[in-house]
Amino acid sequence: QVQLVESGGGLVQAGGSLRLSCAASGRTFSNYAMGWFRQAPGKEREFVVRISWSGATTYYADSVKGRFTISRDNAKNTVYLQMNSLKPEDTAVYYCAADGSNIGDSTIFRADRYPYWGQGTQVTVSS
Repeated sequence: QVQLVESGGGLVQAGGSLRLSCAASGRTFSNYAMGWFRQAPGKEREFVVRISWSGATTYYADSVKGRFTISRDNAKNTVYLQMNSLKPEDTAVYYCAADGSNIGDSTIFRADRYPYWGQGTQVTVSS
């Protein structure tokens, strides 16, 4: 089992920045690829970004490419999501997720690929 706790959400104006953190506990953090998903009201949970075990490989949704950056610190058991140039359409609950497989196939964009999830943190971007 892996326990995940997100933090760093909040209210920000369009064009602003936020940094989300996800702290992991329970198993060896470096054995898990980590992802961020988000879910806006009335919408399905959508893939945002993923980082491999070592941090060497990342995958971004087109909607956030160039604005968001994922990173991880395996010594601190934490993954980060730096979000810049935020837009109102980025408003959602952001979830951290862990995947025990490092294989980067097409399923990495699906929520059911990830067995472990945090409780989510709200990000609201005002126009």
